Amino acid sequence: MKYLVVSDNHGDREILVDILNHRRNEVDYFFHCGDSELPSNDELFQTYNVVTGNCDFDPGFKSYLVVKTPQDIIYMTHGHLSNVRFGLTQVSLEAKEKQADICLFGHTHQIGCEAVKGCLYLNPGSISQPRGPIQIQSYAIIESTTDSWEIQYYDRTHIAVSELNFRFKK
Repeated sequence: MKYLVVSDNHGDREILVDILNHRRNEVDYFFHCGDSELPSNDELFQTYNVVTGNCDFDPGFKSYLVVKTPQDIIYMTHGHLSNVRFGLTQVSLEAKEKQADICLFGHTHQIGCEAVKGCLYLNPGSISQPRGPIQIQSYAIIESTTDSWEIQYYDRTHIAVSELNFRFKK
């Protein structure tokens, strides 16, 4: 299974359209980790699974989602309600409670990817406003197999960032 994960576009609708058009035929699921600043009834969210962020004020968004695919159980939240700026403790407890093996979040605008005790934690960074040491407007694609996760980060022009490729055993 292939999952595309994007977050924190902050009103830039066109980049979400561009990503969808560019990756539609190669990805099984699209995830948006919040701070879209778009209305919850935007037609994009018929394809993207989306949660609310701290800059989303439409009450139609949910604070978290659990998506069961044929391969994985995915827990997604923006992260502001899980205090992700201070570490993964709270969000990891939430993911564990939902029996997730993948946990997706945004909020910090910083790329992050690690596997801990059988769960993959991934922040795609921000597609519009990156922060921290990696100043790349980014999204990620996770390829999930029965025994591993392979993660590749891409820039806004859909070019793979070679040094941002990770593989974890399940």
